[in-house]
Amino acid sequence: MNGTVERFTVVPAAYVFLLRDGVGGPEVLLQLRQDTGYMDDHWAAAAAGHVERGETADAAAQREAGEEIGVHDLVLEFVTTMHRTRHDLPIDERIDFFFTARSWTGEPSIVEPLKCADLRWVPLDGLDELSAPVVPHERRVLDALAAGEAPAAYTTLGFDDRTTS
Repeated sequence: MNGTVERFTVVPAAYVFLLRDGVGGPEVLLQLRQDTGYMDDHWAAAAAGHVERGETADAAAQREAGEEIGVHDLVLEFVTTMHRTRHDLPIDERIDFFFTARSWTGEPSIVEPLKCADLRWVPLDGLDELSAPVVPHERRVLDALAAGEAPAAYTTLGFDDRTTS
């Protein structure tokens, strides 16, 4: 390098975990990703996506919920912000905003069938029983929710794998 600092691009994303009370305890709505080019054949938040220019993270969460599962007017609860990186991809710096919702308008359904192979309510303590893995950084947040613990307000992944509060 010539003495200049290499800049990177941070990509913000918003995630919504819809939660409900199930017979055996809390359940989360997950989608099975397909043909997206990212984490295909993994279970993931039913609604998630990039925050668009000029959009807040909570507005992105509301928009993505409508676009991906057809629900609106979510009552969002902020869970954590996760800063993550992959050092093998110098521009792959992510800021993820995680929300939960227990109240919304509409019935969740697959709105984008080319990107979503399945939509399923899963017990929070039953993630290991799924037919495919959960996206790893999302699993970290779900495991904390399953344990009844609030994740730290700020967490990191991929730097030195420490959790910061």
